[in-house]
Amino acid sequence: MSQLWRATAPLNNLRKRAQIFAQIREFFATRDVLEVETPLMTSAAVSDPYIDTIECRYHPLPGQQEQSRYLQSSPEYAMKRLLASGSGAIYQICKAFRNGECGRRHNPEFTMLEWYRPGFDHHQLMDEVEALVAPLIGIDRFQRISYSALFRQYLQLDLQTATVQELAAITRQHIDIKMEDDNRDNWLNLLMSHVIEPQLDSQGAVFVYDYPASQAALARIAEDETGQPVACRFELFVAGVELANGYYELTDGGEQARRFQLDIAQRQSEGLPIRPTDSLLVDALESGMPECAGVAMGLDRLVMLALGTEQISDVIALPFDRA
Repeated sequence: MSQLWRATAPLNNLRKRAQIFAQIREFFATRDVLEVETPLMTSAAVSDPYIDTIECRYHPLPGQQEQSRYLQSSPEYAMKRLLASGSGAIYQICKAFRNGECGRRHNPEFTMLEWYRPGFDHHQLMDEVEALVAPLIGIDRFQRISYSALFRQYLQLDLQTATVQELAAITRQHIDIKMEDDNRDNWLNLLMSHVIEPQLDSQGAVFVYDYPASQAALARIAEDETGQPVACRFELFVAGVELANGYYELTDGGEQARRFQLDIAQRQSEGLPIRPTDSLLVDALESGMPECAGVAMGLDRLVMLALGTEQISDVIALPFDRA
């Protein structure tokens, strides 16, 4: 008889997972942050070229037209609509879905924590992320380093002057790759994921902030101390594992619409599927969303770090191959 019916995560790990979720809810309750729920199936998909949304079909009553829906890759758009509706500080623990992401640290269906703090910038939100995470995983020292300083430290690269050709050459020194690409960010992402992140493994908890302005996604853009434009965002790495991604949020509806169009153009140039973008988010921003910072955190990875395991199947009862 097949044993595929069995849970992969030991019961003690599932108890630890439940305990962590309870601690997270207590953390936000003491800070008067409201727990909310938003739809898992949406009428629009994320435009980010590096995320492939899972599409599903809704079959209404006979005679009505079939509709495409998308399983959310993040509750971000819907939560921002709540912020524009006057919700105040909010958080959500929910399922998120991403195509093609399955492995030691990935499951196509995973659990995400996302929260938004009106009145915070990304530096203040880093403080709160640290306050939440430190007791859960037993780390009390968190480093902070800018994206450009990280490249100087580990690759002796000055990102203000480095050309696409130089980035490609350095990438090929470290990775056996035959890719030809004039997209600067694709080379930066390869260097970050394949060269720098593995070296963060021994550095404990590290916040990387002030990403290139070209990688702003849904963050606002400002000038750093040298006067260079940067994206007001951060990522948290713990033992080399990317755990959280936070923004000082963009609140300009027109700029958001422009960035959607840039994403579509990049998707077209790379032969990626074109999905409908979220006009409701643009409408919400144009109606007035409060100045705020927001962050998304992978809770399966957080539990992995708390338990010291390298396999996501150790913390999910029934992962993708047993769903």
